[in-house]
Amino acid sequence: MGVITYDVETPSPIPAGKLFKALVIDSDTLIPKILPQAIKNVEILEGDGGAGTVKIIHFGEGSQYKSVKHRVEAIDKENFTYTYTINEGDVLADVIESITYHIKVVPTEDGGSICKNRSIYNTKGDAVIDEEKIKEGKDKAQHMFKAIEAYITANPDY
Repeated sequence: MGVITYDVETPSPIPAGKLFKALVIDSDTLIPKILPQAIKNVEILEGDGGAGTVKIIHFGEGSQYKSVKHRVEAIDKENFTYTYTINEGDVLADVIESITYHIKVVPTEDGGSICKNRSIYNTKGDAVIDEEKIKEGKDKAQHMFKAIEAYITANPDY
């Protein structure tokens, strides 16, 4: 099995706690509300949202994929960290065993934050991941991030 790791840091004017709430705590309902073409809905198959929770995410009409299943590995609401693993779904194709995401939202001195995201792709055997597919996924994640920021900015009482 091969391992490919990517790190992305995205600055935001949104305070860390508010951004973490939107990106992690409320994401199952918030993202389908603001980006229904990307995510149709999220079902919790087992658990209460904490570590061990298993979810299935159904993609919207605008996606080339149908769904993914992921497991929450860890969540720390005080330190704004969240880890989950995608282990099923057509997004993995025949080359990826799993993808683990480590998210950490860090407060900045100016009242905003930095969202740090580490993505770890575990390939099947010696399969090679198409770099263009990874770039597409990162671009979609960035679009979703910016849409969440815009929603929070437009709804200051969120």
